Amino acid sequence: MQVGAHSEGLRAAVIGSPISHSKSPLLHGAAYQALGLDIEYTRQEAVETDAAALNTMLRNEPGWLGLSCTMPMKQALIPFLDNTSERVRILGAMNTVVVYRTDGEPVKLSGENTDVDGLIKSIAAMGATVLKNVAIFGAGNTASAAIMAVAESGAEHIDFVVRNLERAAASIALAQSFGLTANAILNDAAACSIPEYDAAISTLPPGSADSFVDKLGLENLRPGTPLMDVTYDPWPSRLASAWTEHGGVAASGLTMLLYQAVEQVKLFTGVTEADWDHVINMMCDAVGLTRPQN
Repeated sequence: MQVGAHSEGLRAAVIGSPISHSKSPLLHGAAYQALGLDIEYTRQEAVETDAAALNTMLRNEPGWLGLSCTMPMKQALIPFLDNTSERVRILGAMNTVVVYRTDGEPVKLSGENTDVDGLIKSIAAMGATVLKNVAIFGAGNTASAAIMAVAESGAEHIDFVVRNLERAAASIALAQSFGLTANAILNDAAACSIPEYDAAISTLPPGSADSFVDKLGLENLRPGTPLMDVTYDPWPSRLASAWTEHGGVAASGLTMLLYQAVEQVKLFTGVTEADWDHVINMMCDAVGLTRPQN
């Protein structure tokens, strides 16, 4: 077990800027308590110029298990890592640094991206059994993890619903690299395709969808169609409210944060065998999420 390397003073943190709003300490704290582990998990403000100091800290200060990374540290720490997962190499972004210690060996730092897991499991938790045709609102950096998530979930086609068709070129190329077909369509044109989607993911910042929600033709939405909206403050978003009013199912970014945190907990601690349903329930309670139906 990763936690077996140290008997006391175990710690991890979420880093980025701004970071004061992060719910990660609540989620991780509840998980470690449910697992019976004494691990301190805190917030730490960090920007790109702090990357070298963080690298030194993780390698030289005892007790560190890992870091949860938000922007801008998802890219800034990558050059300091000893290895990265295939996901990180493909996406060029990670959200997890895992510290590995072996007696007599130098400390190793490994990068992983559990945002993909968070998206996959969030959509599955909403009851999506078939995921062939997906809409992704937005085509920026946040969309990359969504593209990989739907590819790993068996999707065949993605429509990127955007304001500017040209800005979707990189996202289309990434989708095609996974063997998916992909198009970019303007916000105002999405109404024609709404009935065809098995699920949708909004990667837009809070409020960015407000101006075109009424033009999406949600009255034609198939009942039960899942929407994963990566925002969670304020919640519900206008998009999520309209989606559910027309018979869809919506989950906030807090649900994604929950499931990606579960994977981080496993990586930080090395614990794989546990009553994870109980752990997840405790994590949900800590942030006010409805417990999943197990």
